[in-house]
Parts: sequence; C-alpha cells; structure tokens
Amino acid sequence: MAILGWMAGKWFDLLQTVSILVGFAVTTHTIRADTRERKIQNLFTATAAHREIWANLYEHPELARILGTEIDLGAHPVTIHEEILVHSLILHLNASFKARKFGMEFNDDHVATDIREFFARPIPLHVWNKSKEFQSDDFVTFVESHFA
Repeated sequence: MAILGWMAGKWFDLLQTVSILVGFAVTTHTIRADTRERKIQNLFTATAAHREIWANLYEHPELARILGTEIDLGAHPVTIHEEILVHSLILHLNASFKARKFGMEFNDDHVATDIREFFARPIPLHVWNKSKEFQSDDFVTFVESHFA
C-alpha cells in the first residue's frame, strides 16, 4: 500500500525516468544500426574501388604484365601505365590499412596472402621499392611483414 501511495505522489517523476530510459534504449539501438549500416556501406565502397582499379586490366590488357612472374625488367622496364596501376593498388592497400586501424574488419589471412603473392611479382616489387619511402613507417612495416 505504501508503494501505491508513493507512486501516486511521484507518478510524474516515474514517467519522466521511464521516458528517459526508453529514449536511451532507442538511441543505443539507432547508433548500433547506423554503425552496422556504415560498415556495410564502407565495405561496398572499398569493393567498388578495388574493382575499379582492377578493371584497368580488362580495358588495357597490356597491363596484365604486372601479374607476370618471369619478367626481365632490364630488357623490358616498367611502363608508366604499369607503374600508375601498381601505385593505385598501393594507395588502395594503404587506405584499407588505415580503415582497418579505425575498426574495419578484414580477413587477415587473405590480406596476408594477397600482399605476399602480389609483391612476389617483379613489377609490383619494383614499384613498391621505389614508392615505399613515401609511405608511413607503420604501413611499410605492415606490408613488408607479409613478404615471404
């Protein structure tokens, strides 16, 4: 009976408290949903950027040489177009590396395999060695930690 008497005198305070708690719960749910939506959108954006870079191989088949493993760079040096494509891939990898630092999730095993296999090829390794001095130390360490 005392509780009912207390509630009768404090109903407005109780209503305010419940309203505030419901507001917090709704806000928490909205923030979580927005965060999940942003992560999905970021994944689609990264995938689109990746696809756009690699589409250059379809548009310019001569660029496929960057994937070759038996290339004599002394006899056939890296072309400017090959260098630009590899630089684009390095910049994309760097952006992904930074996004990972901010919480974007990647499959570490797949990333390690991609880095190792890509930079095991003569043209990407040549371009990397030229451009790594312009990259941050932590990014260089990250990339080179995946070399065989």
